[in-house]
Amino acid sequence: MGKSIARKEDPRFLRGKGRYVDDVILPNMLYMSILRSPYAHARIRRIDTSAALAAPGVKLVLTGEDLAKMNLAWMPTLNGDQQMVLAVDKVLFQYQEVAAVVAETRAQAEDALQLIEVDYEPLPVVVDPFKALEPDAPILREDREKKSNHIWHWESGDREETENVFRDAPVVVKQDVRFQRVHPSPLEPCGCVADYNTATGRLTFYVTSQAPHVHRTVIAMLSGIPEHQIRVISPDVGGGFGNKVGVYPGYVCAVAASVKLGVPVKWIETRTENIASTSFARDFHMTCEIAAREDGKVLGLRVKTIADHGAFDAAANPTKFPAGLFNIVTGSYDFKAAFVEVDAVYTNKAPGGVAYRCSFRVTEAAYLIERTMDVLAQRLKMDPAELRFRNFIRKEQFPYKSPTGWVYDSGDYEKTLKLALERIGYDELRKEQAEKRARGEFMGIGISTFTEIVGGGPKNTFDILGIKMFDSAEIRIHPTGKVIARLGVRHQGQGHETTFAQIIAEELGLSADDVLIEEGDTDTAPYGLGTYASRSTPTAGAAAALCARRIREKARKIAAHLLEVGEDDVVWDGTAFSAKGLPGKSVTMKDVAFAAYTDVPDGVEPGLEATYYYDPPNLTFPHGAYIAVVDIDKGTGAVKVRRFLAVDDCGNVINPMIVEGQVHGGLTEGFAIAFMQDIPYDSNGNCLAPNWMDYLVPTALDTPHWETDRTVTPSPHHPIGAKGVGESPNVGSPAAFVNAVVDALSPLGVEHIDMPLYPWKIWEILRKHGINE
Repeated sequence: MGKSIARKEDPRFLRGKGRYVDDVILPNMLYMSILRSPYAHARIRRIDTSAALAAPGVKLVLTGEDLAKMNLAWMPTLNGDQQMVLAVDKVLFQYQEVAAVVAETRAQAEDALQLIEVDYEPLPVVVDPFKALEPDAPILREDREKKSNHIWHWESGDREETENVFRDAPVVVKQDVRFQRVHPSPLEPCGCVADYNTATGRLTFYVTSQAPHVHRTVIAMLSGIPEHQIRVISPDVGGGFGNKVGVYPGYVCAVAASVKLGVPVKWIETRTENIASTSFARDFHMTCEIAAREDGKVLGLRVKTIADHGAFDAAANPTKFPAGLFNIVTGSYDFKAAFVEVDAVYTNKAPGGVAYRCSFRVTEAAYLIERTMDVLAQRLKMDPAELRFRNFIRKEQFPYKSPTGWVYDSGDYEKTLKLALERIGYDELRKEQAEKRARGEFMGIGISTFTEIVGGGPKNTFDILGIKMFDSAEIRIHPTGKVIARLGVRHQGQGHETTFAQIIAEELGLSADDVLIEEGDTDTAPYGLGTYASRSTPTAGAAAALCARRIREKARKIAAHLLEVGEDDVVWDGTAFSAKGLPGKSVTMKDVAFAAYTDVPDGVEPGLEATYYYDPPNLTFPHGAYIAVVDIDKGTGAVKVRRFLAVDDCGNVINPMIVEGQVHGGLTEGFAIAFMQDIPYDSNGNCLAPNWMDYLVPTALDTPHWETDRTVTPSPHHPIGAKGVGESPNVGSPAAFVNAVVDALSPLGVEHIDMPLYPWKIWEILRKHGINE
């Protein structure tokens, strides 16, 4: 471990040899396309499918009424709500699924969609979550017993103690912060191939999935097909970022169509379908208050949030936490008291908030506290770095219990920020900034010192649809010493085939080249909860290490037999077993593996394999210190990110190159969110950014140069001290960017600007304050 070996999976990706769902071609396969609503809210008076059914090549047209006859009109969401598969009676958001056409070709299916006649009666639309809560707002979900657009109220912390702290505090700052609706937008959109065998009753389901076993369980619950008769295969996945955790109506329709027709049915969504109808992220309207002393020591935190969940509560959150891990909002700071409350609301927007490169709403929480800390620093006229140093949880306080109940495992925040300030040349930059301000120029320095929370489970705290959030590994060593390992997670480009091979090789004293990693096939891999929320290394990585150690314990018995000594006299040095006191007498794991099939001692079961289900005792808490340096063009409002330094602490690092790649990718996504991305809706509920012409994805030319470094604070409870890193850069970077821009404009009295930081928005602020160059 700790070596940047080349990624084992890259040769096939770089040569275009990856195999994705759309590469699956089966005999007699048909193609499905979906008709979507042009209205955000409308009653469906009538659907006429007769012309579409008569179109060339069309084999089946499905409507909500058809699915109702199959008991498939509604499906459960991962957050305990229910969602229409195909609209019945009325539609609740633009691009909602209304009907599905199955034909011999995709073109025929698309053409036939145009022949379906739907008689809509438009209804009043509500896209503002605050207006949705007003007494006279139209009720969107008539299927619910509760006749209100309010979904749930959730709170964390001690309200009374927090109120007492605020009552006596000499300083209180308050800031409204919006984290806009964004979308994961993986390169590969969602899709599936459903292949139901009418002779065997077995369904093989190829799907772009981050959690194949969970999809298998949900499909079994929905379809009535016994779970052991369902095989879910998730081939190479072209990016997920939380977008491929949920179950979408297209999946259910494809399965239903394959069952009815007895042939394979493929559905691959378009880019517009992906952005406009599959799971979004963020869309939190937050108000944060900090109570503090005049010397900057923070005392209390009070947060109130309205969460816009769209038409159905389909957020991919653990069911015990309706707002996910948003109560990590106290961040890296030692607050005496905190109280957090969140209210979720239905609106006429697409459903399904996901953990887009964050562990269930942690990005929103980190952004909020890091923004408000800067507001406090500005009010107190204090350097933002100094304010953070005064309030960090000290390293000797770990394990640290936050006022909202989480127990942080380890960290050294002061050391990480000191390294970041030194690397960036903070003092020199502040001097330069002062000189530029004297010349009327706008230069900003933004700091973000965030704490992440990753690695869900443990099972006592997390579940999805009642399924506990553990993870698993199965390792088998063949007689020649070659290893195949199967895991319950599923990568989408993170480098699992290399990372897990390195962990197993380290534990078994083998080369990573001797280890083959398999994921994504529910017929072979042990049950797992999938890859998202930076949980793969904290959970499956731990399962792999402990599974290998279980094998090593059995190998010790066989080694003792080969060395002709007692088991207690066998020593493992990381590469071989040797006899205690006889250093020249040793056997390697490969020697043991061959003996496991040819020369096992009496009383020992032949073979060398094990399975391990790992239930973590706690989550892990990586952290980081990010610093952005920006210059603002007074004439255009354009922001140039001159430098960006990310110092991460994700515990022990398995492959530094892969970690750096993850950081680069996450920073690029954070940059896009800060400056480019938003999914706005007009008052009629029309989605105004349903494609990559309007929803911008940064190119290499747009992306700043990233500087990285790290500190290492191992997790004390993880078998190899790792914490996870995939989400940290997306969690920490938006605040650093916005803090830098606000810092640049602070001489004008600016304290906050909501993202995205479009040039026109900055330009308007400059003009408002009389900057007319």
